[in-house]
Amino acid sequence: MTPDNPSAGILRRPYLLATVGTCALVFLSAFESLAVTTVMPVVSRDLDGARLYALAFAGPLATGVLGMVCAGNWSDRRGPRAPLYASVALFVAGLLIAGTAGTMELLLLGRLVQGLGGGAMTVALYVLVARVYPPALHAKIFAAFAASWVVPSLIGPFAAGVVAQLSSWHWVFLGVVGLVIPALAMVVPAMRGMAAAAPTEPVPWAFGRMGWAALAALTVLALNLSAEVPGAGWVIAAVALLVAMLAVRPLVPRGTLTARRGLPSVILSRGLAAAAFFGAEVYLPYLLTERYAFTPTFAGLTLTGSALAWAGASALQGRLGSRLADALAVKIGAALVLAAIALAFVTAALGLVPAIAIGGWLFAGFGMGLIYPRLSVMTLALSTPGNQGFNSAAMSISDSLGGALALATTGLVFATFTTTNPFAAVFTLTALIAVVGVLVAPRVAARSALSQAPDAEAELANQP
Repeated sequence: MTPDNPSAGILRRPYLLATVGTCALVFLSAFESLAVTTVMPVVSRDLDGARLYALAFAGPLATGVLGMVCAGNWSDRRGPRAPLYASVALFVAGLLIAGTAGTMELLLLGRLVQGLGGGAMTVALYVLVARVYPPALHAKIFAAFAASWVVPSLIGPFAAGVVAQLSSWHWVFLGVVGLVIPALAMVVPAMRGMAAAAPTEPVPWAFGRMGWAALAALTVLALNLSAEVPGAGWVIAAVALLVAMLAVRPLVPRGTLTARRGLPSVILSRGLAAAAFFGAEVYLPYLLTERYAFTPTFAGLTLTGSALAWAGASALQGRLGSRLADALAVKIGAALVLAAIALAFVTAALGLVPAIAIGGWLFAGFGMGLIYPRLSVMTLALSTPGNQGFNSAAMSISDSLGGALALATTGLVFATFTTTNPFAAVFTLTALIAVVGVLVAPRVAARSALSQAPDAEAELANQP
């Protein structure tokens, strides 16, 4: 890549190809996520897989943690090119397995492989951004990533619902495969033109962190399956959560689990936001189809509105730049996510009109649009070429593991309260997580602008 030229803009040379290619891959991931979330209630009924419903979402997030650690370490050693190609290949393999599945177990296997590739792809893309774009353009490229959700959010849920109704849900998975070739074709020239920024010190293979990542993934799977053990489910769940917390410690900056100011709280906030938002979102289409007799097509419109709000808020914060302080953006976003989940809870608990939950979820999307790009920018600002992969992986791990643990726990809660009001119970749990997110949000800011960089360097020096 040519020397830094922030005045060129992300859609002008020398950044045009990189922008188009990376945004195409984000588009691919977004379309798959929204489409699968829409049709999963149909898949569950067709394959008699209600007991594995939550695991079909949490499983890919869990295996994604392993993919993130491997891709982060690989990127720090050799750059993001090879990890990106390998991750796309795994992502496609998972889609093919899921798309041809005849049982819920086989579909789950495909989702696990898909998650492994998707997690690695996310980290490789973040490292690519750090290597290709100057810091002045980071806010704009992350806003572009969010904007890449606009078209999928408009057509993804609706198209997935139509395909499931008129043909088969299998084509929701298989159809996404057709997007991979053009997306990868666009990113290849950008990767070829990228000059590798080698770390000043050799980066060894982090087999220890990979082992911890595998253990974290296994705890998520154990947490999901704990409901299958009568009488001991909650004991197994508690042990799994404890082991997950121990396993994640070497994968993130020190002080993350105790919400230390600066980078650790940035990483933690990402996980809390994901846990609250995605833990609740996957049950909204379920609520609308089961309680209000919505078709999959119209239930998916809830996700469309939320994704549009997410993209709009992300574009807005990108334009505001430094006029909107990082900590303030995160605080406002966390509060909006909490408010949206509270509205979903009220709707489910009192049997109110579904428009309240649907409209409220727009606030959740807007809040996430404020949170995610700012946390991404802050993470890269506190990174160097030698640890961009580690920090990007840590942020993505927090994101995925937070969502996976939340989905696993909500699945257990849903099964426990299935004879009363399982949806209200799920939204209660995710609202409590959102409250913690609101409390942690102010801590993303370091004590002072002068002490932030030294503190970040000290944290990085103490990483495993």
